[in-house]
Amino acid sequence: MSENSNQFLDALKQMQGVEVGDIVDVEVLDIEDGQIDVGVENAGVEGVITRREYTSDRNADLRDLVKPGDKFKALVLRRAGGDKENGEFFFSVTRLKEREAYDKLQKDFEDGNAVEGTVTSSVRGGLIVDVGTRGFLPASLISNRYVSDLKPYIGKTMKLKITEIDPNKNRLILSHKDLVEEEREEAFDKVASQLVVGDVVEGKVSRLTNFGAFIDVGGVDGLVHISEISYKHVDKPSDVLKVGQDVKVKVIGIDNDRHRISLSIKQTEPSPFEQATADLNEGDIFEGEVKSLTNFGAFVEVADGIQGLVHVSGISNKHVDKPSDVLKVGQSVKVKVLNIDPSDRRISLSIKAADSNASSENHNSRPRRSRNENSVNKKYMSDNDNGFALGDIIGDQLKDRK
Repeated sequence: MSENSNQFLDALKQMQGVEVGDIVDVEVLDIEDGQIDVGVENAGVEGVITRREYTSDRNADLRDLVKPGDKFKALVLRRAGGDKENGEFFFSVTRLKEREAYDKLQKDFEDGNAVEGTVTSSVRGGLIVDVGTRGFLPASLISNRYVSDLKPYIGKTMKLKITEIDPNKNRLILSHKDLVEEEREEAFDKVASQLVVGDVVEGKVSRLTNFGAFIDVGGVDGLVHISEISYKHVDKPSDVLKVGQDVKVKVIGIDNDRHRISLSIKQTEPSPFEQATADLNEGDIFEGEVKSLTNFGAFVEVADGIQGLVHVSGISNKHVDKPSDVLKVGQSVKVKVLNIDPSDRRISLSIKAADSNASSENHNSRPRRSRNENSVNKKYMSDNDNGFALGDIIGDQLKDRK
């Protein structure tokens, strides 16, 4: 093309007042299959808008969307090539909307504002979201929990945070997880400020896992570990709890740094030890069965599954080298309750103290309770939970050697 031709085209463009990149007012002249014929107002310039430059719906019928005489703004994309170098241009409405959307999104990103978008489809690795323009929501940023199925999100409107934006590359990365975490922290601070360790509150089971149950307490989930669900052995939380179930829980821990609340269901109920010793008092004398013998003493059953310790020094008024020298497993013996320690679940017993009181008519003697009274399933406590502390036993032995 000659220099004179270039000068003519430049002069023509200037006369028309339309340049690539301009935003202009256009009027619909005609609708053809796959494109809209438009004219630029007050410029004497005509051009076309293809279907994809007007709507993201590739199957849309343009006649259902616009009609001759409609007016709107459009972005000047480029001059028509080939034999159409007569001033005709291609225009775009979708790219104008994207440009306007990016301008707003850029400001929201800088100000840290949340945006709202509708999930239009799922792709490998995440979701496509319409926030005025096309954005990508990675699967790892959908929730603070693992999401395996993306399909239920399609069509949903979500609040999102912008984590990355680059208009030049049409790159927009979104996150719902960040917003969830922010809201969760705010809710945690509010709820945690009203709770104290030891509080017993009402909650609702919101989610079950293999390791425990999450309980909604005032809008925040606290965790009941599987070991804190029941005094009985629990294989799976779902065996004893259901989502939506109302439960009473005790606050056993608040971690402000990690925003976690630890709860217990079983601690809202009397423990097997407390149930078994509810009517047992210090000074009581009753018959009990020897369940096991050790070098330091004998374990005597107080109630089903609950045992107390008769230290070797409390077996007889005579010196006893080994408990097995004077006692046998299964033997019935009369014992006196010396001490009950609910916090450590220990019961200290004495055979010789019961014998020394046997001749007194005023002692607080009573028959051994039947297995049906305050019965506690042995599964509630381990075989090694016998209500004593090894340190106390060693201490007693050292005391005897003085």
